[in-house]
Parts: sequence; C-alpha cells; structure tokens
Amino acid sequence: MHNAGVASYVLELHNVGKTFRSDSGVTVAALRNVDLTVHGGEFVTLLGATGCGKTTLLNIAAGITEPDEGYLCRGENVKLGESIAYVFQHYTLFPWRTTLSNVTFGLQMRGVSRRTRKSKARELLAKVGLAGFEKARPYELSGGMRQRAAIAQALAIEPSLLLMDEPFGAVDDSTRAELQQMLVELWEGRDMTILFVTHNIDEAILLGSRVVVLAERPGRIVRQFDVDLPRPRDRNRTRFTELFLDIRHSLSGGLD
Repeated sequence: MHNAGVASYVLELHNVGKTFRSDSGVTVAALRNVDLTVHGGEFVTLLGATGCGKTTLLNIAAGITEPDEGYLCRGENVKLGESIAYVFQHYTLFPWRTTLSNVTFGLQMRGVSRRTRKSKARELLAKVGLAGFEKARPYELSGGMRQRAAIAQALAIEPSLLLMDEPFGAVDDSTRAELQQMLVELWEGRDMTILFVTHNIDEAILLGSRVVVLAERPGRIVRQFDVDLPRPRDRNRTRFTELFLDIRHSLSGGLD
C-alpha cells in the first residue's frame, strides 16, 4: 500500500499562474497563485468545474505549457520525456496500429528490444482486460476498451508520474466504474503517482487519497481534503457511508 505521507515530492508548484492571449487581443486568466505539492505514491484528484484550469495545470505539470508566473519543480525521478505519462479524455491511439503495437510504441521509441516490449505489452493488456484483442485496431474496440488500451500504453514506460485528464468522461456509468476499479488496482501495484483531473465529485473521492479543489477561472486552489476512506472502496457501498457523505458535503461547499 502507498505511504505518501513520508515520500518525497514528485511535483511542486509555487505561485503558478497562466494567462492565454489570443491574436485578437483577448486574454483569459486560466490559473493564478497555485501552490501544490504532490508526494510520491499519492493519488491526487483535481476537482473543479469545466473551465477552471484543471487541464492547464496538468499541461504545465507535463511540460506541454509553461507558466507565466511562479515556477515548478519536479522530483529527481520525474524526467520530461522519460518518466511522465499522459492519458487524455479521448484516447490517443494510432488508428493504423494494432492494440499490441500501440502499447509497445513508447518502448519502441526507447529502443527496447522487440521481444521484451511485446512481452511487456501482452502482460499489461491482460491486466487491463484486453487479452485476446492484441491484433484489433482502435476502430474495432469500444470506447471503454480504447481507454483500457490507452492506460496500458501509458503504463508500459513505467512512469513515475501518471497524468490523467478526465479519462473516463466519455464512457457510460457502468464502464466508468470498471475502469475506476482497474486503475486503482494498477496504481496500488506500482511505485507510481497519479494526478487525475475530474469534475465529478464522487469520482474524486472514490479514487483519490487527496482531493484538490480548484475555483472557477482564474483557477486557484480553494480546498484540499485528505480522503481517509479505507481501501478497497466499493462505490456501491462507500458512496452511502456517513464519512463519504461528510466529505462530499465539504467538497461541494468548495465548488460554490
């Protein structure tokens, strides 16, 4: 089980701000005065309404976007292009590649031998419930199956930090529950930190060891809440416990 309380940080943001400026002169302040420390082994959920800067924060963590204000520090084991993986809301699989070759892509770019990367990919596909679909192409898979493949693709490089931008937002409720459980099991079995964006309060609580609430634009942290619910968390039971409802009530106030 993860022990994030004593682990060193993997990510620190200090007074981070970001403003976007269009060619027509319109400016949008996406983030302002964001201070956040994410420790090794944590599962941190970023919760907030659409447009509050959650994705911008994730992109800054990934090195895709540079902040205008403040600065960011990454832990010594977190290196751009090597140990950070990103799973988007809409799958990013190559449509011309098979499921297996999509999962091996990152390993191939790192020069891993063909035999090793295929063996690792098959193992991951089995763990995400896609054994038997190695030769299928993305258009032959359901939305939930494509996201399973995308998660396997991200995990193949053994990231220290996994960034996830509402990865289950486009699937039905039943599939979302299955993917949530699968993700937690994969996280618990690895030395990995997850920063997970969502606008769903229940999802934030069920998944997270800590929930970070962002206010509407410009995005800024208004609440952080440690989730002390025991694991494994059965969503059909946990959601109706007194502790869950107390946490939910507290978080709902931060979204007003």
